[in-house]
Amino acid sequence: MADNRTYAHPYIPNTVPEVRDAMLKEIGLTSIDQLHDAIPDNLKLDREMNLPPAMNEYELRRHIEGLLAKNKHGADYLNFLGAGCWQHFIPAVCDEINQRSEFVTAYAGEPYEDHGRFQALFEYQSLVAELVDMDVVNVPTFDWAQAASTAIRMAGRITGRKTALLPRSIDPDKAAIIHNYCTPVMETEYVEIDPVTGKMDLSDLQSKLGDHVAAVYFENPGYLGIIEDQGAEISKLAHDAGAISIVGVDPISLGVLEPPARYGADIICGDLQPLGMHMNYGGGQAGFIATRDEEKYVMEYPSRLFGIVPTEAQGEYGFGDVAYERTSFALREKGKESVGTQTALWGITAGVYLSLLGPGGMQEVGATIIEKSHYAAKLLADIPGVSLRFEGAFFKEFVVDFNDTGLTVAQINRRLMDEGIFGGKDLSAGYPQWGQCALYCVTEIHTHADLERLAAALRAIAAYQPRS
Repeated sequence: MADNRTYAHPYIPNTVPEVRDAMLKEIGLTSIDQLHDAIPDNLKLDREMNLPPAMNEYELRRHIEGLLAKNKHGADYLNFLGAGCWQHFIPAVCDEINQRSEFVTAYAGEPYEDHGRFQALFEYQSLVAELVDMDVVNVPTFDWAQAASTAIRMAGRITGRKTALLPRSIDPDKAAIIHNYCTPVMETEYVEIDPVTGKMDLSDLQSKLGDHVAAVYFENPGYLGIIEDQGAEISKLAHDAGAISIVGVDPISLGVLEPPARYGADIICGDLQPLGMHMNYGGGQAGFIATRDEEKYVMEYPSRLFGIVPTEAQGEYGFGDVAYERTSFALREKGKESVGTQTALWGITAGVYLSLLGPGGMQEVGATIIEKSHYAAKLLADIPGVSLRFEGAFFKEFVVDFNDTGLTVAQINRRLMDEGIFGGKDLSAGYPQWGQCALYCVTEIHTHADLERLAAALRAIAAYQPRS
């Protein structure tokens, strides 16, 4: 087919027949099909594709808009989904600044000229460092899962050990990414959780520590929203065994919760999405890593770090890479880890968000989230047949147990959607031992009327079901 094509695609100059033939001649070929000789014939489609008739640009736009209109999102429905991508209020200035031409590009927030980007990223790093009470913060990774994976591999290189311990309550998707990312050089093992509180079982942790363990990774608040108040004990047990304590954190909680550095964390990582980023399918996620300013940690960062230095002109400063030679950008295939595209634009966005709120604003947001999420949990726990899975304090998210309603979470969520409500994430696949449980998320965007509407809808759904 390719040999018989006599026309050129209007947007692809290399499809001009004369240009295509000249390129093939240059590499000693006579047909484009010869470029695919290495692909086995059984993997090739041996017929023409059954494609719909071509549309003009206007028809295609209407078709796509019709498909998109079928979707319902957080602005259409009342939303209680979280589980790693949360609905927070986004100040308009975050979008205004991150769309400026100095910063936004088609590739990784990496413009080909630097119009203040290095300084913007340095300021972001400084603000996150203050938030987590550490000295050094990297340019953002893809997401929290990659940040955790990289932190664990850093710990493996520092200690020379090959095992990382993770809490059983970790997000199964995140655990799979960590396992996949670490598998070439490290292995992971689970530490059980207390069935009543959801916190890490310290006895099980102690039994699994040894001179093979590079790191103990835990989260505060955790994937299930549980506030892990045993951080100091966990870090001490890790340190006594010669391991590194790594804590994953939702940064928006740090206006009200103690930063992990103060209870023994050596490496802190987390997700930047709550700091000014919209919930987007396939985007809006970014992770960070933070450590003390010690050479053994700094030199194990695979990603870029930006610093500030005085120039020859008095009072003038410049911004640039710190220890660039340790990265795979400089070392290429000899790098400790290969780091390519990074989400620098989201780092700038997080910096804008943190600069707008400041310490007082972060405390206010955190306190509001705690008050509203605990109010919601109380409303739901008062519904016959509905209860909370775990005891104790939580932040933003909590596990609701529907086992006594006689309904599955899937059935409940379908009925909630009929009421214009997105219910909590169904946990039955990730944690089948808990039966029918869901993870509900409440943030500062929810009003008390929203929470009462949810409770009323769930009460009505549960009331029409026989008790098992």
